[in-house]
Amino acid sequence: MTIETARLMDRIRRSDAVGHVEKVIKKKRCRRKARILLKRPVPGVSMTLQRLFESCREVFKGPGTVPSPGDVQKLCHILDGMKPEDVGLSRDLQFFNPKEVVEGSARVSYATIYQCESFSICIFFLPATAVIPLHNHPEMTVFNKLLLGTMHIKAYDWADPLNCDKLASPSRPRLARIEANRQFKAPCDTSVLYPTSGGNIHEFTAVTPCAVLDVMGPPYSKDDGRDCSYYKDTRCGVSSNGEEFAKVEDDEDCYGWLEEIEMPKESEMDGIEYLGPRVLDVTT
Repeated sequence: MTIETARLMDRIRRSDAVGHVEKVIKKKRCRRKARILLKRPVPGVSMTLQRLFESCREVFKGPGTVPSPGDVQKLCHILDGMKPEDVGLSRDLQFFNPKEVVEGSARVSYATIYQCESFSICIFFLPATAVIPLHNHPEMTVFNKLLLGTMHIKAYDWADPLNCDKLASPSRPRLARIEANRQFKAPCDTSVLYPTSGGNIHEFTAVTPCAVLDVMGPPYSKDDGRDCSYYKDTRCGVSSNGEEFAKVEDDEDCYGWLEEIEMPKESEMDGIEYLGPRVLDVTT
């Protein structure tokens, strides 16, 4: 091998080594850059809302299941820390498109953030004096987070939940125990409604314009027997079968009679498009 050939081969080896080093450095830079990008908030995505969504996927196991106490605490911790801005709301209750919410209208609006067979996340908007009539959530666990406004909540549970479904007629008044009957003002803790406790049958009345974040697992489904029923409560007197019952007042130990009714006109709502931060579902 000549001296010239040896020098040429040496230069080639050095060039290959330098190229390899440059590739390694470039690869490491790309990995570091990717890690940095993952830590940055994704445009149009609320990290708190995303964390709620991902936790809901873990917590809700589908129909016939109730989240464990630990899972309930996990969701409550996230919801308790949520702010109006996390779902695209401003403090003065200017929604994504103000034209969609008519000032002075008592009609309730709602926007669905996400829904699947296991759970749903949506927001209800109640102008002042608006009412979501007394209704139930059969076989559901529901998390309510008042984001904005002041709201009066009245909630009941069946006094005998094990036998309430064995009554001969749905229209027959049923004895229920009041679980809440007071005002709530945002910000406040998340309320949790279980299939047979916690105030599964409840009514919302907006004292001021309100926004409520609602997480249900599983969501309503007529095909699966989870249809919404509406009720009227009788505060005093005697039931149709002659039984006496207590007057329902601001006392958690009070009882009242609930009678199933047809869907009230006040229950009609307007669905509006959700234009706030999106959730990223990497499974789809």
